[in-house]
Amino acid sequence: MQELVSAEWLRGEIGAPDLVVFDATYYLPNEPQDARALFAQAHVPGARFFDVNEVADPETNLPHMAPTPGRAERLLGQLGIGNDSRVVFYDQKGLFSAARGWWLLRLFGHEKVAVLDGGLPKWREAGAPLESGEAPAPAPRHFWADFVARRLAGIGDVKRVVADRSAQIIDARSTGRFDGTAPEPRPGLPSGHMPGACSVPATALLAPDQTMLPPEQLRALFAKAGVDGSKPLITSCGTGITACVVALGLVHAGLPEPAVYDGSWTEWAARPETAKETSA
Repeated sequence: MQELVSAEWLRGEIGAPDLVVFDATYYLPNEPQDARALFAQAHVPGARFFDVNEVADPETNLPHMAPTPGRAERLLGQLGIGNDSRVVFYDQKGLFSAARGWWLLRLFGHEKVAVLDGGLPKWREAGAPLESGEAPAPAPRHFWADFVARRLAGIGDVKRVVADRSAQIIDARSTGRFDGTAPEPRPGLPSGHMPGACSVPATALLAPDQTMLPPEQLRALFAKAGVDGSKPLITSCGTGITACVVALGLVHAGLPEPAVYDGSWTEWAARPETAKETSA
């Protein structure tokens, strides 16, 4: 299954018995929007809501960290996902948090997963039908999780990379947050970046209509930042959401798939022992 699918493709597949569609919208703390309420107003027919804060580890104070394999098995199965399911994620913005759902399923070994390129805005633009109301509870499935460790980086991994430069860290936050000239959206966190990291804002990977740029343009963008695939890659952001957009972009560009640093800058910046740099 390709990592990106078009609205036209999805429209032709709606109703297939093996297809599961999720609205995985997540709004940042400084965005006063209710993703569930907006889902109830309008969503792709048959879609269910995927809450990235629920399909997460409840035992940490860091936001929406990846769950354990056991918790993933239970929650994904309750959402109606089986190992034979084809899963498509979209979001209400265009292409943002849907990539988090894509990455989570791949983290637990599910390869038949894609993101709707351009999300709900592109679906609307195509004149495709919409539904309203709450989605009915799905029939539970059994989901076997096969954890793929290479797709996840922890703070210990990132500390080693900062020390020995054995991998390239790609930061998906805005240039101002990376440089230290713009504030973080989470109160109390300094902006800046990890030593040795490069800046590739997730927004730079998207065309004006919020679809992913073509592979050749993505490769040029990454190359300009010094990312050529010669080193292992780790993506990071604020809380592990847009790091997944960059991971999706790397895969779409045909570059090596990175590990996502799940704790990202929220974890790194809060730790007193970690080195922080600014470009200001």
